[in-house]
Amino acid sequence: MKLAMVGLGKMGRGMTERLIQQGHSVVGFDLTPDIVQEVASKGAIPASSLEDAVAKLDTSPRIVWVMVPAGDPVGAILEQLKPPLSPGDIIIDGGNSHYKDSVQRGLVLGEKGIRFLDTGVSGGVWGLINGFNLMTGGDKDAYQIVEPIYKSLAAEGGTMYIGPSGSGHFTKMVHNGIEYGMMQAYAEGFDLIRAKEEYHIDLAKLSRLWMNGSVVRSWLLELAGNALEEDPNLDSVSPIVVDSGEGRWTVVEAIDLAVPIPVISLSLQTRFSSRQKDQFGLRLLSALRHQFGGHAVRRESDKQQL
Repeated sequence: MKLAMVGLGKMGRGMTERLIQQGHSVVGFDLTPDIVQEVASKGAIPASSLEDAVAKLDTSPRIVWVMVPAGDPVGAILEQLKPPLSPGDIIIDGGNSHYKDSVQRGLVLGEKGIRFLDTGVSGGVWGLINGFNLMTGGDKDAYQIVEPIYKSLAAEGGTMYIGPSGSGHFTKMVHNGIEYGMMQAYAEGFDLIRAKEEYHIDLAKLSRLWMNGSVVRSWLLELAGNALEEDPNLDSVSPIVVDSGEGRWTVVEAIDLAVPIPVISLSLQTRFSSRQKDQFGLRLLSALRHQFGGHAVRRESDKQQL
């Protein structure tokens, strides 16, 4: 199939390359021309503007996948896409938009007959190799049309139509909240083990041990081992851990629905407190975010700038 990928950051580039490898035709556009040329070298069709990207879609329906930061950037792109697109065309928002925004955007685009899908994408920078996990809400008929794209992007069994507009981004929001809690548990556990100095436990080797048959084995644990092998004491990593927004949204939603989520709530609060103290567990938490998603990590040299 042919589609345009708008936004060629870490995730957008990986998705574009994976789709090309799977035989799809991808028009690539980003505000940074060098990045456009980079994906062109991988086989993408370069576009010089959003309008140029749409113009190079010569199939029907035209499919535009948006991978830009949540909030105003998504809204601005969707407004610019409305004039050149026609009834029946499909827009996919694959960023981490708030699900309530996605519901509203689906309604607004639907007034012009443009079909909208909100897709939560998990897999981080490793998705190119391992495949992504895709949670999609919105127009079901549109999903069935573009399903070959999803199957090419996804790991085996890693794509699902969730339900009505907003449900894809809602499930991705909760997914990231769960991720907060899991990462916090690993960080605290390894911090405790490291504090037992008389045992001199090799944390990287321990993480590899736990990956074989243990009930706490997971991809996040594997990434923790990667981080610890690269820097056993995590001396180069600042314990300041930022939050990307979805953890906050998850906690707010739980308050609105009166659903207790103490682990996720406390993991969010710990990220807030990380900006005030120095702790090994927080260094591991920060390193984990970098390992799975390529998120920026504050280095010790950055502290003077805070």
